[in-house]
Amino acid sequence: QVQLVESGGGLVQAGGSLRLSCAASGRTFSAYTMAWFRQAPGKEREFVAAINWSGANRYYAGSVKGRFTISRDDAKNTVYLQMNSLKPEDTAVYYCAADSTYSSNRNNYDYWGQGTQVTVSS
Repeated sequence: QVQLVESGGGLVQAGGSLRLSCAASGRTFSAYTMAWFRQAPGKEREFVAAINWSGANRYYAGSVKGRFTISRDDAKNTVYLQMNSLKPEDTAVYYCAADSTYSSNRNNYDYWGQGTQVTVSS
């Protein structure tokens, strides 16, 4: 079992930056692929970024590539999402997820955090 707790969300103006954190506890963090998903009101939860267990592989949704960076610190059992050049369309609840496979498919992920709200004003 893995427990995930996100933090770092908030309100920011368009063009600004935020860094989300996801602290993990439970089973061996370093063995898991970690990912971020987001869900805007009235929309399905969508993939944002993933990083594999070693950190050697990272994958981004086209809508955030070049603006967002996912990273992990296994010593702190934490994964981060640095979000730059934020746009109003980035407004959503952001969720951290963990799984043993490297995937962008939300149905593959077994463990989820409770989410943190990110609001980007225009």
